[in-house]
Amino acid sequence: MHRQRIRHPKFQERVVSAEEAAALIKDGMVVGMSGFTRAGEAKAVPMALAERAKTHPLKITLMTGASLGNDLDRTLAEAHVMTRRIPFQADPGLRKAINAGEVMFIDQHLSETVEQLRTDQIPGIDIAVVEAVAITEQGGIIPTTSVGNSASFAILAKKVIVEINLSQSETLEGLHDIYIPSRRPTRQPIPVVSPESRVGFPFIPVDPDKIAAIVVTRKLDSSSTVLPPDDDTRSIAGHLADFLKLEVKKGRLTNELQPLQAGIGTIANAVMHGFIDTPFHGLKMYSEVLQDSTFDLFDAGKLDFASGSSITLSQPRYEQVITDLARYKHQLILRPQEISNHPEVIRRLGLICINTALEFDIYGNVNSTHVGGTHMMNGIGGSGDFARNGHMSIFVTKSIAKDGKISSVVPMVSHVDHTEHDVDILITETGLADLRGLAPRERAQTIIANCVHPTYRAELTDYFNRAVARGGHTPHLIEEAFSWHNNFRLHGTMKP
Repeated sequence: MHRQRIRHPKFQERVVSAEEAAALIKDGMVVGMSGFTRAGEAKAVPMALAERAKTHPLKITLMTGASLGNDLDRTLAEAHVMTRRIPFQADPGLRKAINAGEVMFIDQHLSETVEQLRTDQIPGIDIAVVEAVAITEQGGIIPTTSVGNSASFAILAKKVIVEINLSQSETLEGLHDIYIPSRRPTRQPIPVVSPESRVGFPFIPVDPDKIAAIVVTRKLDSSSTVLPPDDDTRSIAGHLADFLKLEVKKGRLTNELQPLQAGIGTIANAVMHGFIDTPFHGLKMYSEVLQDSTFDLFDAGKLDFASGSSITLSQPRYEQVITDLARYKHQLILRPQEISNHPEVIRRLGLICINTALEFDIYGNVNSTHVGGTHMMNGIGGSGDFARNGHMSIFVTKSIAKDGKISSVVPMVSHVDHTEHDVDILITETGLADLRGLAPRERAQTIIANCVHPTYRAELTDYFNRAVARGGHTPHLIEEAFSWHNNFRLHGTMKP
């Protein structure tokens, strides 16, 4: 069966075992692997590499598009294969190694990694390992359920290992739009003028001589871990819907809105799902990850088109979508992440951007990455690309965590990923704060009145009033600014 998918006449002789392919990866190499939020990752070669490292230790720098599925990050971390990881991860095992200082993690905006590779600002790719549906007669690599950084990794690498995954549907062929920007400073404008613009190839164009090995696999993508909407996430979705209805009433938007972007995870997925019960229609998405809610909106007749960099679904939704992919295919594009996340395209298309915060402070600064200011969670991902450049930058979170022991709204965030200058709207289940056109003191009053859980509202009001009495454009009590975080560290709760 794999012979039908390896269409280049000379490539049949390059089919080897995962172990033989992994042997091409040497100690000290920089390895670029496909995979973006648990979708389309190379599966067999990384496992073979981890197994080999048990008897023949080696260290590599691992670059991907985003997080890997099938517990690959954990497996590679436990095998002590990684010395450096770029640009995003979401695995508890790898997270533990990062926070212990065993793996050096470079947390990057997802639009930046290949730009730095292309200009030799970071060490180049020695070997790329890319999962594919098929290889064309000319040697073009047809990706599976994600593009991420795979295209640029394959183009820039010295050698390429291709995993042909027979469990991935051949219907995926034709879904991808591979466009690689030309080099600076003579780069031409990226010709994406709408989410449905097709501007590149349906395959990754590589020199056939660089394809050093082909491995045949049958392993499925990991399922998404998103949870169904609950009362809090439905409230967040409701606040957003009411706000957007008001924007339409004021003539700032129409009921078709503007292209939508949503981050990965349960809250963002639930908020997008909430658009089903709104008057908005003819919607389009220009995003990174297409989750369950994307296909819920298709089925509800609300969404006309979606452009992303990967498809990451729960198990039942994955089985339904892949089986019925031909029905959705004309409404979908998968792009390289440097295009899906490109600041110029985001700014020009005027996206409404919805991302998730770990915490935010009374002036609108957002922490997306660091628990307690020190311990990495997952990474900034693409949220910064969209927050700084979107038409409207929205951050959502529940107002409390850990059964109320943590307030998601604090006097000062313990780590800043998105400054107050890049944040327009904040939403929790308690309400929405529209920060546009407000000075710091006005922002604080709006956030405290609308977004803070009642359990913490009096304390945060007291902090703000005493800070204002001391003065300043952005009033703070520096000696108390992190007292809530410190109290949680010492006593397990932010409450005094």
